[in-house]
Amino acid sequence: MDSPLVWVLAAAMAILGGLAGFVIRGSVESSRRRRDEAAARDEASRILARAREEAENARKSHVLEGREELLRLREAWEQEEARRREETEKLERRLAERSEALDRRFDQLATRETELEEKALALEERRARLDAERQEVEARAAEARARLESLAGMSAAEAKQALMDDLLDEARAEAANQMREIREEAQRTADREAKKIVGLAIQRMAADQTAEMTVSVVQLPSDEMKGRIIGREGRNIRAFEQATGIDVIIDDTPEAVVLSGFDPVRREVARIALTRLVEDGRIHPGRIEEMVEKAKHEVEQSMVDAAEEVLYELGIHNVHPEIVKVLGRLRFRTSYGQNQLQHAREVAILAGSMAAEMGLDVQEAKRAGLLHDVGKGLTHEQEGTHVELGYRLCKKHGESEIVLNAIKAHHDEEPHYFPETFLVTAADAISGSRPGARREMFEGYVKRLERLEEIAMEHPGVERCFAIQAGRELRVMVQPDKVTDGDMAQISEAVARRIEGELQYPGQIKIVVVRETRAVDFAR
Repeated sequence: MDSPLVWVLAAAMAILGGLAGFVIRGSVESSRRRRDEAAARDEASRILARAREEAENARKSHVLEGREELLRLREAWEQEEARRREETEKLERRLAERSEALDRRFDQLATRETELEEKALALEERRARLDAERQEVEARAAEARARLESLAGMSAAEAKQALMDDLLDEARAEAANQMREIREEAQRTADREAKKIVGLAIQRMAADQTAEMTVSVVQLPSDEMKGRIIGREGRNIRAFEQATGIDVIIDDTPEAVVLSGFDPVRREVARIALTRLVEDGRIHPGRIEEMVEKAKHEVEQSMVDAAEEVLYELGIHNVHPEIVKVLGRLRFRTSYGQNQLQHAREVAILAGSMAAEMGLDVQEAKRAGLLHDVGKGLTHEQEGTHVELGYRLCKKHGESEIVLNAIKAHHDEEPHYFPETFLVTAADAISGSRPGARREMFEGYVKRLERLEEIAMEHPGVERCFAIQAGRELRVMVQPDKVTDGDMAQISEAVARRIEGELQYPGQIKIVVVRETRAVDFAR
């Protein structure tokens, strides 16, 4: 009995204890929640206060930035307004100055108009007087003619016919004399021109190059090498001269041998071959022929490389290999010290630049400028002038009409048919005749120009003269009241002969005598 009751009481006590614990834990948790809620409310209040403070600070910062921006914009507007006001004032001053200038111009025109009206009135009066005087002269002439007819016993028509017969006989006699003088002058001119043509032909082959450097010097390691170059009984030097076509001059010059010849290509081949032979040390006829052949191939390749380099630099394409080969020979051709390949390059650049300025075909101008003297690479091998040789070469290999015309027209062998060819001729004159382009001192150049003008001014009737185109043309102005049209030819002939006899110059000089007569009248 006791045992069940005990268990019941124990169970009841356990239940009551659990309930009491639950109640106590609930009150503790409730108290903790209240404390947490109070802490959360405090934290929220602090966050809200801080947020309000930050918002207020941000508002004040934006207000300050807005005020600063407003001040900056106002300052920029004031500066812009001041600049515009200054520009407006300048414009107003300029307009005022222009208005004053126009007023002065208007006053001048008004004064000029008044003067012209006065001159017109004076001219009208003078014309009236001249008309009256002319009528009086005509009346007197008619009276004199009538008196002469009565005294001479013949009419005016008969007298005119007699005078014409006399004049015709006199004219025939003068014409016969003129024809004889013309034939004699033609004979003298023909002889002089023939001598000039022969002289120019010789000059083209030798004289120009004689003035240039026609020798090359090869340095030797010692004077003993001269004996090896000569060889036994001179066989080596004879074999070398025969293989190269160049004279070998061995004199007392220490450690040096001179190669002499007019052909610059052969001279370069000989120089390279002899240099290689001296370096190798084995000098005998067989070795000489081998080295000369190698040097020829090397020089030919160097000429082609030089021409291709110029073509690449100028941007010129599709040039026939034969033309390139001949163009490369200009590397060793000079005229008065001016390298002809560089001269052709310079002419191409100048012609292309002028064509670009004028809106013409730049590539054709460059091509024509580069090839205008290409015939000079053949003058030592074929007969004919460099113009003919270059024309045939380019025509054979399909060059354009502009190039062909430039080759002939730059030496006046045919008219200029294209505007680009005019530019090539001008560029050729600029490149070849400017001071410093060729071996001519600047002082001598200036003195020659001055002497040209002095020679022309020494003739009676010459008013003024000008040496133009770098001294290649002399423009002579004569007084029309002192020099007739017939005298002009005599003046040009006399000036040309004096220039030939007193001056030295490259090429030729053109003498142009100008006689201008002006007649002025007014249409009212």
